[in-house]
Amino acid sequence: MNVLLAVASKHGGTRGIGDAIVAELRVRGIAADVRGVDEALPVDGYDAVIVGSAIYLGNWLPEARRFVESFRGELAAVPVWLFSSGPLGADAPPPKGNPDHLVELMTTSGARGHRLFVGSLDKRKLGFGERLAATLVHAPEGDFRDWAAIRGWAREIATALRPATVHVGATGDLGDLTAAPNPETTP
Repeated sequence: MNVLLAVASKHGGTRGIGDAIVAELRVRGIAADVRGVDEALPVDGYDAVIVGSAIYLGNWLPEARRFVESFRGELAAVPVWLFSSGPLGADAPPPKGNPDHLVELMTTSGARGHRLFVGSLDKRKLGFGERLAATLVHAPEGDFRDWAAIRGWAREIATALRPATVHVGATGDLGDLTAAPNPETTP
């Protein structure tokens, strides 16, 4: 099993979430690569894809949207999950539901699910206009990412990607895989 995690991260916070997901998948025995969506990426050759983007003004970054559109055919052939990083603050509840563009991206990619993670903000990494916008909306500064929730979601994906296990009997016989044996008729 080989998973590609393609991420669009403007200042590194969303990339950090991607790195944590990949690390958790690797611990679970799944080979995984994290790459920026703007890198030259062959999607074929991967058994599953996770795409993540920072959210600015309620939208995924344009390069993440372009990635999903460009590889829509390849994504349709493998399991896909999406995640977003954007709301800030320890006390602010994440927004309910998905923005319209995410519904469209989930349909385009055939995603099995989407998860929204709280992000981080380091104003020192922002340009002048971004700092001004963050100040105007009173965006709290700090790292609010919930690492336990991020690793938990990665474990859910790992479980979904694990092949079904087949019980082998004492004789090494796989038996009838279409029905459970009846103890009254089984010798």
